[in-house]
Amino acid sequence: MEALSELGYTVEHAPDGEQGLAAILSARPDLVICDVRMPRMGGFELLEKVAAAGPAFAEIPFVFLTAFGDRDSELVGRRLGADDYLTKPVDFEMLGAVIENRLRRRLERFGPQPEIHLTGREREILTWVGRGKTSSEIAIILGIRERTVNFHCDQAMKRLDVTNRTQAVATALAHGLITR
Repeated sequence: MEALSELGYTVEHAPDGEQGLAAILSARPDLVICDVRMPRMGGFELLEKVAAAGPAFAEIPFVFLTAFGDRDSELVGRRLGADDYLTKPVDFEMLGAVIENRLRRRLERFGPQPEIHLTGREREILTWVGRGKTSSEIAIILGIRERTVNFHCDQAMKRLDVTNRTQAVATALAHGLITR
């Protein structure tokens, strides 16, 4: 993916599907390029898990690379929501055009990503959630009621457009709203 770096893109690489999923959930990328066949988790399963992670993740353009020009495999990928499907060896000029097109379409469809704002208390609580603390433990640490902790978690999840606390922490980390 050196060619993509030369085109000015920031490229993150994961050696397998599980690490790819962790990277995507912790720092939501603008686009995913994924091999269909990978160790520990295949590309189709990765796409399903990313899409299930919430609306903010489901809208990420997804491009599959495969060594096989198999029509059935391509149909599976497209039915799962893949945006493009390229056969190896990769034509980097074609890949560059696909990436540029997908990013432009995403910008036209969704506009620039809105700046997300969390209150200080929401950031503080998500930081503790990210450290593995329960609502009752956070309430004790901060000297507030557990109901108040849950309220702020719910508000943060709404602002971040996610469905659970794990996604909220991952999205807040990705946007630099909290630190580990």
